[in-house]
Amino acid sequence: MKKYLIYIFPIILFFTSLITAEDWKKVVNLKGYWKFCIGDEPAWKESNFNDKNWEDVKVPAYWEDEGFYSYDGYAWYRKRFMISDEFTKSTLYLDMGYIDDVDEVYLNGKLIGKTGLFPPNYVTAYFAQRKYPIPGGTLKSGNNIIAVRVYDNEYGGGINNGDIGIYAPKTVPLLASFEGMWKFKTGDDFKWKEQGFNDNEWSEIVVPSFWESQGFNGYDGYAWYRKNVYIGTLKEKTVVLVLGKIDDYDQVYVNGKLVGTTGIFPPDKNNLNDSYVKVRGYFVQSSIFNQNGNNLIAVRVYDGYNDGGIYYGPIGITTKENFTKYLRSGENKKRSWWDIIFNN
Repeated sequence: MKKYLIYIFPIILFFTSLITAEDWKKVVNLKGYWKFCIGDEPAWKESNFNDKNWEDVKVPAYWEDEGFYSYDGYAWYRKRFMISDEFTKSTLYLDMGYIDDVDEVYLNGKLIGKTGLFPPNYVTAYFAQRKYPIPGGTLKSGNNIIAVRVYDNEYGGGINNGDIGIYAPKTVPLLASFEGMWKFKTGDDFKWKEQGFNDNEWSEIVVPSFWESQGFNGYDGYAWYRKNVYIGTLKEKTVVLVLGKIDDYDQVYVNGKLVGTTGIFPPDKNNLNDSYVKVRGYFVQSSIFNQNGNNLIAVRVYDGYNDGGIYYGPIGITTKENFTKYLRSGENKKRSWWDIIFNN
């Protein structure tokens, strides 16, 4: 099936572009020539690595079409770019399009996203669009560098399709963004909501994104997310903890205290409601947060079937006024290209 996706991609991208064109503003164009090298060395992610002698390949394109015919295995891409100071503190996403099969993406040497699983526990994710939130403080005014580690198992390989670039979404203004890498574990244990629990051995996955595209393909049932976040001084007595859209049900804890839930627990797998399309916005008293300190956000999720997890942003905290404007703007009513075509 994988080889036939080459012909399906243009159709998918066409309908996707109809939906997203007005929702995102491209601030950096990353299409064009990138530095490229086959093999796998950890040092290649570093911003100060000298890639002067690497090959130049076009992105997006299968690397087979750029002179690496029949090559399967590891390879790295690197790209330097400039960005102005006005965007370094904005909510931004790196859209890497479609990568065949598995990837890790580093910005200025910091891991900001990954999809699929590398060998020896290989799981392909050639079908998943890579759209990674850029954590605050990662971008620098002026020169920056992206390094992408890729593994291809068979057929075409590499960064092969999509409108590659950095984008600013039209979304709710956040006091603090929690998008990016979260700790993640399948299963269910209420000890996992506590601040003192040691989650060092947990997996790390990108939020927002379905967990299926990050090595947990086919998993249905309970899972937990955890993230330690820094909260500055909050002027509002009450803020809104925004967790985008979650498939299917969730219970959310801040520093061990339940602050919101969507769906009915315990869930009935055969009678799930439409909670997966609802935007999560939970009102939280500012006193629950450790202001000017670290806080634990823990999210218990139940998925009944198909895709699961925290899959759509925004993720963070905002004011009641900002959240109200967001709801009334209709930005939370985004529909898939499939829904537009068949349920118009």
